[in-house]
Amino acid sequence: MSERVLGPIGTEVVFENDHVRIWHLRLGPGERSAVHRHDNDYVLVQVSGGKIASEPEPDHAGEYQDYIEADVNPGDVVYIKRGGVETAVNKGDRDYLEVIVELKD
Repeated sequence: MSERVLGPIGTEVVFENDHVRIWHLRLGPGERSAVHRHDNDYVLVQVSGGKIASEPEPDHAGEYQDYIEADVNPGDVVYIKRGGVETAVNKGDRDYLEVIVELKD
């Protein structure tokens, strides 16, 4: 069995300093992110899209243990604790964009 390779939590880092790392996550309709792990608490800001899902991995240790699928509400902000190992999936029919603000220790 091959070892799983984890990818980045977003598409690109747009800012980083000693306290925060800010990512954009862009997914086209039906597109999936890399399987990734959240090693820091973070704030997620929905910018645009229709529907987004999160598929947790078996070793997921985050707050949300089950598959989640939800409508995108631009401007919604969610604080999430570290530990999640997951894949984001754009379940909508238009491009999805979110901003992820990782809070470094």
